[in-house]
Amino acid sequence: MTKAGYMLRDKPSHYSTAMVAHMMTPGVVQVPGDVSVSEAALLLDRERIPCLLVKDSDTTFGIMTSGDIVKKVVAQGLEPHDVEVRAIMSKPVHSIECDQILDDATSVMASTGASLLIVTKQGQPVGILTARDLALAPKRCETCLPATLRVTNGEGEGAKHVATIRQLSHVGAFIESRTLLLPGTTVVLSFILPGADLSFSVRGTILNSTYEPELSEDGEVMGSNPGVDIQFAPLPSSDESKIRAWVLQNLPRTSELS
Repeated sequence: MTKAGYMLRDKPSHYSTAMVAHMMTPGVVQVPGDVSVSEAALLLDRERIPCLLVKDSDTTFGIMTSGDIVKKVVAQGLEPHDVEVRAIMSKPVHSIECDQILDDATSVMASTGASLLIVTKQGQPVGILTARDLALAPKRCETCLPATLRVTNGEGEGAKHVATIRQLSHVGAFIESRTLLLPGTTVVLSFILPGADLSFSVRGTILNSTYEPELSEDGEVMGSNPGVDIQFAPLPSSDESKIRAWVLQNLPRTSELS
């Protein structure tokens, strides 16, 4: 598991792998076990989330999805007002840390049979990842785009810093910058897509930072090349479509990968 913070990798690499935090649905709604299924169904609809985390006791947890309601209540001819969520919740709850790579999530789902994972940060629930999320996980295009980066503090934007985008998708980017940025920092990334002559200024959050040494041919450390992984805030649909289209056009062809 890769913890947030600066780290020294075994060998230098410009690239970052998509993480669970990139594709999860943020937020987890927790309910006690004695809540009625009808109340729980209203919560699922109102919050537009794939499941509820059910706390039945200090040590017993479960999850309840709309599928549980259909199979265990509606299909059985039961009255949702008369059934408590503890009676239909699924156990055990499988979880994964937000800074693990998506391949790890795929492995957990394959080994446990779970189609949904609770995403945690230092053990605390922060989001939900489903099998559908993994199926829709966007590819990142390896590139070398000049960009600028500004740190925001809620009251305006700070100084402009030079950066290079090394990976790009419509949900995030991996960049190199001489500026050291801590996880959780809010930034605005500005760049132009070559060939399309489209400029973007995208707000996002630093997910993690890496410290990658630059090595000489003799293996001596010559300097450092800090990089950061940025998760974009939701984009306007037009901007998202333009970035997605550019990324797809610039992904390596299958024949080039073999």
